[in-house]
Amino acid sequence: MPDSTPFQSVVFLGAPGTGKGTQGKVLGAIPGFFHLSTGDMFRALDPASDLGREFLKYSIRGELVPDAFTVSLWQEHMAKLIAAKKFNPKSELLVLDGIPRNANQAKLMDGLVNVLRIVHLDCQDEGELVKRLQLRATKEGRPDDAKEEVVRRRLEVYREETKPVLAHYPERVIATVNAVGTPAEVLLAVLNVLAPVHTAHFANPLS
Repeated sequence: MPDSTPFQSVVFLGAPGTGKGTQGKVLGAIPGFFHLSTGDMFRALDPASDLGREFLKYSIRGELVPDAFTVSLWQEHMAKLIAAKKFNPKSELLVLDGIPRNANQAKLMDGLVNVLRIVHLDCQDEGELVKRLQLRATKEGRPDDAKEEVVRRRLEVYREETKPVLAHYPERVIATVNAVGTPAEVLLAVLNVLAPVHTAHFANPLS
């Protein structure tokens, strides 16, 4: 019978352009932390599997993947990571990036994860976020994503769908980190929040 103990987790939350992916990847390189982004999860999906075919059914039509399906896919992905010994829930703090995407997903994940801290990467200057996203789109060769109206729509979707996730969790677990600054400066602030969380729940991963 599989272990049903909730994963000890932290969640990165922030508008597009605040650096969630950058910070998550760096954090995931530190022993004791395991970074999981929904992008990685979807890319790892076998298109010939039942879940893969179900996912393609939505993506081909350009539709959002339903919340219940996303959470089911996440559960299966986590089981595979554990079976492959890529993630050890007994010694690693799970860093979630891109899930839960909305308040309903947060509800569906209650009992599956024990959210110890929400790292809310905050940038009050929307113009700064627009510049960051346009620059990223240009570097990645996605000119359509560099259009200001597209970028501002993404920020609007975040405010409407994802930011309400904050209200699902108690204020005591939410730590707001200023996302303006160099990646190193933001990382230092993130580590000041998360290092004590890891220490409180896991032994030294290098001992």
